[in-house]
Amino acid sequence: MGLGAIDLNLLVALEALLEEKNVTHAGVRLSTSQSAMSGSLARLRRHFNDELLVRVGREYELTPLAERLLPVVQSSLHKAEEALSLTRHFDPSRSRQRFSVVMSDYVMTVFVEPLLRALAQEAPGIRIDFHPIVIGQLETETHLRCHDLMIVPLGYQLPGVSEAVMHDRFVCLVDPDNPRLVDGRLSLRDLAEMPHAACAVGKLTPADRQLETLGITPRVQVSTPGFNVLPFLVGGTDLVAVVPERLARRYEGFARCVVVPTPFPDVPLVEAMYWHHNRHADPAHRWLRETVRRVGASLNDPVVREIADEIADADATHADRAFPELTPAS
Repeated sequence: MGLGAIDLNLLVALEALLEEKNVTHAGVRLSTSQSAMSGSLARLRRHFNDELLVRVGREYELTPLAERLLPVVQSSLHKAEEALSLTRHFDPSRSRQRFSVVMSDYVMTVFVEPLLRALAQEAPGIRIDFHPIVIGQLETETHLRCHDLMIVPLGYQLPGVSEAVMHDRFVCLVDPDNPRLVDGRLSLRDLAEMPHAACAVGKLTPADRQLETLGITPRVQVSTPGFNVLPFLVGGTDLVAVVPERLARRYEGFARCVVVPTPFPDVPLVEAMYWHHNRHADPAHRWLRETVRRVGASLNDPVVREIADEIADADATHADRAFPELTPAS
């Protein structure tokens, strides 16, 4: 049977009936009368030649066919809503759109929780699939096309549009009994001589660059693909790890480590969101960017942001060694 012979509104009623397992509740959900919903159920039963809902005691249960239908109907309506939402209007409170966002384990640790709180309030039906950074695929337009947003450190010169969203600063993590700790501090000599646990991100971090400027090449004894493991590596060892402060504070008191200021001026870490040009004008994508922007602004320390802006200005005059500047978003 072709689609032209079917009232597609019945799919909406079918989803509500199968999810609620109750004619009255389904009617309330769709703001329609119980009699109208009963009529829809009767039409659906005739179409599928199946009861769909059967009474068991005081409740209704799905028939085996209805159990198989439910995920198919949910997926179909989701795709239909995605297609119809690509208009000049976007209502996050009613949308069930699905977004794909790439970010590091560090950003997942400190950014996702407040982002999900914002989504729960404004867009409870929206789903976000988070993906890890894949080194070697970040600088291609093809990879950028596959995802709605990529939130990565300033320095990955992706071909799309970008905007800074979150700033942090670097600190040191060491075991609390590390003998090099003096009054809760480390010296530059300590950083030069101590073995390091480091995150292999494919590029030098701003802290690495600062050490390089000071003539210090960290003696990396162990490396990991992300930041989240580092707090657990320094405990019970003589290792030091230079990590973003927001992440360090999450693990302080949980892992066997203490947070120590770096023995050099604050070095900011700037996380930016990148997106492909073909998504720039999409209303749903605009909403997603604005939500990420607001969450980032709620986390940012004005002092750190000011330092980050100063570093970015300084980097602009040393393009051969600096992470590239962000492309301004219009």
